[in-house]
Amino acid sequence: MMSNAARAQNIYGAPPADIAARLAGLVRAYPDFIARVEGGFLAMRDGTKFPIFDGRSTKSFNELIEQPDIDDMFYAAYPAGAAPQPPAKNADPGRVRFEPLFIAMYGDCHKGEVTKRLRAVDWLPAHHGGKVMVTSANGVDQALAAASRDLDRLPEGLIKYLHPSAGTYNCRAIAGSSARSMHAYAAAIDINVAYSAYWRWGGHPDAPAWTNRIPFEIVETFRRHGFIWGGYWYHFDTMHFEYRPELLAGDAKPG
Repeated sequence: MMSNAARAQNIYGAPPADIAARLAGLVRAYPDFIARVEGGFLAMRDGTKFPIFDGRSTKSFNELIEQPDIDDMFYAAYPAGAAPQPPAKNADPGRVRFEPLFIAMYGDCHKGEVTKRLRAVDWLPAHHGGKVMVTSANGVDQALAAASRDLDRLPEGLIKYLHPSAGTYNCRAIAGSSARSMHAYAAAIDINVAYSAYWRWGGHPDAPAWTNRIPFEIVETFRRHGFIWGGYWYHFDTMHFEYRPELLAGDAKPG
Protein backbone atom coordinates (compact mmCIF):
# COMPACT_ATOMS: atom_id res chain seq x y z
CA MET A 1 0.00 0.00 0.00
CA MET A 2 1.21 3.51 -0.76
CA SER A 3 2.74 5.27 2.24
CA ASN A 4 0.94 8.22 3.78
CA ALA A 5 3.93 10.44 2.99
CA ALA A 6 3.89 9.52 -0.68
CA ARG A 7 0.14 10.00 -0.86
CA ALA A 8 0.41 13.45 0.74
CA GLN A 9 3.00 14.47 -1.87
CA ASN A 10 1.06 12.92 -4.75
CA ILE A 11 4.05 10.70 -5.60
CA TYR A 12 3.39 7.22 -6.93
CA GLY A 13 5.24 4.26 -8.39
CA ALA A 14 7.16 2.64 -5.55
CA PRO A 15 6.27 -1.03 -5.01
CA PRO A 16 3.91 -1.50 -2.05
CA ALA A 17 5.27 -3.18 1.05
CA ASP A 18 3.14 -6.29 0.49
CA ILE A 19 4.04 -6.69 -3.18
CA ALA A 20 5.14 -10.34 -2.80
CA ALA A 21 1.71 -11.32 -1.49
CA ARG A 22 0.00 -9.22 -4.15
CA LEU A 23 1.97 -10.89 -6.93
CA ALA A 24 1.20 -14.33 -5.53
CA GLY A 25 -2.48 -13.40 -5.66
CA LEU A 26 -2.07 -12.22 -9.26
CA VAL A 27 -0.63 -15.58 -10.29
CA ARG A 28 -3.45 -17.44 -8.54
CA ALA A 29 -6.10 -15.23 -10.12
CA TYR A 30 -5.18 -16.00 -13.73
CA PRO A 31 -3.74 -19.53 -13.88
CA ASP A 32 -4.56 -19.99 -17.56
CA PHE A 33 -2.16 -17.23 -18.53
CA ILE A 34 0.31 -16.48 -15.72
CA ALA A 35 2.86 -19.15 -14.81
CA ARG A 36 4.85 -17.62 -11.96
CA VAL A 37 6.90 -14.74 -10.61
CA GLU A 38 10.47 -15.20 -11.78
CA GLY A 39 12.91 -12.79 -10.20
CA GLY A 40 11.78 -9.32 -11.15
CA PHE A 41 9.46 -10.56 -13.88
CA LEU A 42 5.98 -11.95 -14.29
CA ALA A 43 6.35 -15.05 -16.45
CA MET A 44 3.44 -15.90 -18.73
CA ARG A 45 2.63 -19.42 -19.88
CA ASP A 46 3.49 -18.52 -23.48
CA GLY A 47 7.04 -17.58 -22.45
CA THR A 48 6.51 -13.80 -22.37
CA LYS A 49 8.02 -12.01 -19.39
CA PHE A 50 6.86 -8.64 -18.10
CA PRO A 51 9.01 -6.58 -15.71
CA ILE A 52 7.25 -6.02 -12.41
CA PHE A 53 8.94 -2.71 -11.57
CA ASP A 54 9.93 -0.13 -14.18
CA GLY A 55 12.37 1.70 -11.88
CA ARG A 56 10.14 4.78 -11.61
CA SER A 57 9.00 5.56 -8.08
CA THR A 58 8.11 9.25 -8.46
CA LYS A 59 5.20 9.20 -10.89
CA SER A 60 2.43 11.74 -10.94
CA PHE A 61 -1.10 10.38 -10.62
CA ASN A 62 -1.66 10.86 -14.34
CA GLU A 63 1.51 8.89 -15.09
CA LEU A 64 0.30 6.18 -12.74
CA ILE A 65 -2.87 5.80 -14.82
CA GLU A 66 -1.24 6.24 -18.23
CA GLN A 67 2.14 4.51 -17.72
CA PRO A 68 1.85 1.94 -14.93
CA ASP A 69 4.00 -1.07 -14.33
CA ILE A 70 2.72 -4.26 -12.72
CA ASP A 71 3.33 -3.28 -9.12
CA ASP A 72 1.46 -0.01 -9.66
CA MET A 73 -1.76 -2.00 -9.99
CA PHE A 74 -1.56 -2.56 -6.22
CA TYR A 75 -0.78 1.02 -5.17
CA ALA A 76 -4.11 1.21 -3.30
CA ALA A 77 -5.72 -1.72 -1.51
CA TYR A 78 -9.22 -2.67 -2.59
CA PRO A 79 -11.57 -2.38 0.44
CA ALA A 80 -13.43 -5.65 -0.09
CA GLY A 81 -16.42 -5.92 2.18
CA ALA A 82 -16.17 -2.36 3.47
CA ALA A 83 -19.24 -0.15 3.66
CA PRO A 84 -19.11 2.45 0.86
CA GLN A 85 -17.75 5.83 1.90
CA PRO A 86 -15.79 8.70 0.30
CA PRO A 87 -12.32 7.39 -0.65
CA ALA A 88 -9.04 9.16 0.07
CA LYS A 89 -7.78 11.47 -2.64
CA ASN A 90 -6.62 9.55 -5.74
CA ALA A 91 -7.37 6.20 -4.14
CA ASP A 92 -8.69 4.26 -7.14
CA PRO A 93 -8.03 0.57 -6.32
CA GLY A 94 -8.26 -1.37 -9.57
CA ARG A 95 -8.37 1.60 -11.93
CA VAL A 96 -4.63 1.21 -12.64
CA ARG A 97 -4.02 -1.59 -15.14
CA PHE A 98 -0.80 -2.75 -16.81
CA GLU A 99 -2.08 -2.84 -20.36
CA PRO A 100 0.33 -5.41 -21.90
CA LEU A 101 -0.74 -7.98 -19.31
CA PHE A 102 -4.44 -7.50 -20.01
CA ILE A 103 -3.90 -7.58 -23.76
CA ALA A 104 -1.95 -10.82 -23.33
CA MET A 105 -4.88 -12.37 -21.49
CA TYR A 106 -7.90 -10.90 -23.26
CA GLY A 107 -6.56 -9.84 -26.65
CA ASP A 108 -6.26 -6.55 -28.49
CA CYS A 109 -9.71 -5.25 -29.44
CA HIS A 110 -8.21 -3.07 -32.17
CA LYS A 111 -7.03 -6.25 -33.89
CA GLY A 112 -10.33 -8.10 -33.51
CA GLU A 113 -8.90 -10.47 -30.91
CA VAL A 114 -11.43 -9.80 -28.16
CA THR A 115 -14.52 -10.46 -30.27
CA LYS A 116 -13.36 -14.02 -30.96
CA ARG A 117 -13.93 -14.86 -27.29
CA LEU A 118 -17.21 -13.07 -26.73
CA ARG A 119 -19.96 -15.14 -25.18
CA ALA A 120 -23.61 -14.28 -24.49
CA VAL A 121 -24.65 -14.30 -20.82
CA ASP A 122 -28.26 -14.15 -19.64
CA TRP A 123 -28.60 -10.98 -17.61
CA LEU A 124 -31.20 -11.24 -14.82
CA PRO A 125 -33.23 -13.84 -16.72
CA ALA A 126 -36.03 -13.89 -14.15
CA HIS A 127 -36.49 -10.19 -14.85
CA HIS A 128 -36.13 -10.41 -18.65
CA GLY A 129 -32.80 -8.56 -18.72
CA GLY A 130 -31.79 -9.96 -22.09
CA LYS A 131 -28.25 -11.00 -22.94
CA VAL A 132 -24.89 -9.28 -22.48
CA MET A 133 -21.63 -10.10 -24.25
CA VAL A 134 -18.47 -10.72 -22.25
CA THR A 135 -15.22 -12.59 -22.75
CA SER A 136 -14.75 -16.27 -22.02
CA ALA A 137 -11.07 -15.68 -21.14
CA ASN A 138 -10.33 -16.28 -17.45
CA GLY A 139 -13.88 -17.60 -17.11
CA VAL A 140 -15.36 -14.10 -17.02
CA ASP A 141 -18.51 -15.30 -18.76
CA GLN A 142 -19.03 -18.00 -16.13
CA ALA A 143 -18.34 -15.58 -13.29
CA LEU A 144 -20.81 -13.03 -14.62
CA ALA A 145 -23.45 -15.70 -15.23
CA ALA A 146 -23.10 -16.83 -11.61
CA ALA A 147 -23.27 -13.24 -10.37
CA SER A 148 -26.36 -12.66 -12.51
CA ARG A 149 -28.12 -15.66 -10.99
CA ASP A 150 -27.45 -14.38 -7.46
CA LEU A 151 -28.41 -10.82 -8.34
CA ASP A 152 -31.66 -12.12 -9.83
CA ARG A 153 -32.58 -13.45 -6.38
CA LEU A 154 -32.08 -10.17 -4.53
CA PRO A 155 -35.14 -8.37 -3.12
CA GLU A 156 -37.35 -6.98 -5.85
CA GLY A 157 -36.64 -3.39 -4.84
CA LEU A 158 -32.96 -3.77 -5.84
CA ILE A 159 -33.53 -4.92 -9.40
CA LYS A 160 -34.10 -1.38 -10.68
CA TYR A 161 -30.43 -0.61 -10.04
CA LEU A 162 -29.35 -3.47 -12.30
CA HIS A 163 -31.81 -3.45 -15.18
CA PRO A 164 -31.31 -2.40 -17.88
CA SER A 165 -27.60 -2.94 -18.18
CA ALA A 166 -25.63 -0.01 -19.60
CA GLY A 167 -23.23 -2.24 -21.54
CA THR A 168 -20.28 -4.60 -21.47
CA TYR A 169 -17.88 -4.85 -24.42
CA ASN A 170 -16.71 -1.57 -25.94
CA CYS A 171 -13.32 -1.15 -27.63
CA ARG A 172 -12.47 2.18 -26.04
CA ALA A 173 -10.15 3.99 -23.67
CA ILE A 174 -11.03 5.43 -20.27
CA ALA A 175 -12.72 8.79 -20.81
CA GLY A 176 -10.09 11.54 -20.88
CA SER A 177 -7.24 9.02 -21.06
CA SER A 178 -5.29 6.91 -23.52
CA ALA A 179 -5.41 3.92 -21.14
CA ARG A 180 -7.85 1.19 -22.11
CA SER A 181 -11.02 0.59 -20.20
CA MET A 182 -11.79 -2.91 -18.94
CA HIS A 183 -14.73 -2.73 -21.33
CA ALA A 184 -12.16 -2.99 -24.14
CA TYR A 185 -11.38 -6.50 -22.88
CA ALA A 186 -15.08 -7.43 -22.45
CA ALA A 187 -14.41 -8.04 -18.76
CA ALA A 188 -16.67 -5.34 -17.29
CA ILE A 189 -20.35 -4.47 -17.03
CA ASP A 190 -22.13 -1.20 -16.31
CA ILE A 191 -25.48 -1.36 -14.54
CA ASN A 192 -28.43 1.03 -14.78
CA VAL A 193 -27.19 4.57 -15.50
CA ALA A 194 -30.35 6.09 -14.01
CA TYR A 195 -29.20 5.27 -10.47
CA SER A 196 -25.48 5.71 -11.02
CA ALA A 197 -22.93 8.44 -10.38
CA TYR A 198 -19.75 9.26 -12.28
CA TRP A 199 -17.02 11.64 -11.21
CA ARG A 200 -17.00 13.59 -14.47
CA TRP A 201 -20.72 14.34 -14.28
CA GLY A 202 -20.50 16.63 -11.25
CA GLY A 203 -18.79 19.58 -12.92
CA HIS A 204 -15.79 19.49 -10.56
CA PRO A 205 -13.29 17.06 -12.12
CA ASP A 206 -10.37 18.40 -10.06
CA ALA A 207 -12.21 17.71 -6.80
CA PRO A 208 -14.98 15.17 -7.43
CA ALA A 209 -17.66 15.03 -4.77
CA TRP A 210 -18.22 11.33 -4.10
CA THR A 211 -21.82 10.20 -4.18
CA ASN A 212 -23.49 6.82 -4.43
CA ARG A 213 -26.95 5.24 -4.62
CA ILE A 214 -25.97 1.64 -5.43
CA PRO A 215 -27.02 -0.66 -2.56
CA PHE A 216 -24.25 -2.50 -0.76
CA GLU A 217 -25.98 -5.85 -1.36
CA ILE A 218 -25.30 -5.46 -5.08
CA VAL A 219 -21.63 -4.61 -4.54
CA GLU A 220 -21.20 -7.63 -2.29
CA THR A 221 -22.90 -9.98 -4.71
CA PHE A 222 -20.55 -8.97 -7.50
CA ARG A 223 -17.56 -9.26 -5.15
CA ARG A 224 -18.33 -12.86 -4.33
CA HIS A 225 -17.80 -13.68 -8.01
CA GLY A 226 -14.55 -11.77 -8.54
CA PHE A 227 -15.83 -8.34 -9.61
CA ILE A 228 -14.64 -5.07 -8.12
CA TRP A 229 -16.70 -1.89 -7.99
CA GLY A 230 -15.92 1.58 -9.33
CA GLY A 231 -17.79 3.14 -6.41
CA TYR A 232 -14.75 2.52 -4.20
CA TRP A 233 -12.72 4.93 -6.35
CA TYR A 234 -11.98 8.60 -5.66
CA HIS A 235 -12.68 9.01 -9.38
CA PHE A 236 -15.91 7.14 -8.82
CA ASP A 237 -17.98 5.23 -11.37
CA THR A 238 -20.76 3.58 -9.41
CA MET A 239 -22.34 1.79 -12.37
CA HIS A 240 -19.09 -0.03 -13.14
CA PHE A 241 -18.05 -3.57 -12.17
CA GLU A 242 -15.02 -5.35 -13.61
CA TYR A 243 -13.51 -8.81 -13.18
CA ARG A 244 -10.37 -8.37 -11.07
CA PRO A 245 -10.02 -11.33 -8.69
CA GLU A 246 -6.37 -10.51 -7.99
CA LEU A 247 -7.51 -7.50 -5.96
CA LEU A 248 -9.76 -9.57 -3.72
CA ALA A 249 -6.93 -11.50 -2.03
CA GLY A 250 -8.59 -14.88 -2.37
CA ASP A 251 -11.85 -13.47 -1.04
CA ALA A 252 -13.88 -14.12 -4.18
CA LYS A 253 -15.15 -17.52 -5.20
CA PRO A 254 -14.94 -18.90 -8.75
CA GLY A 255 -17.89 -18.25 -11.03
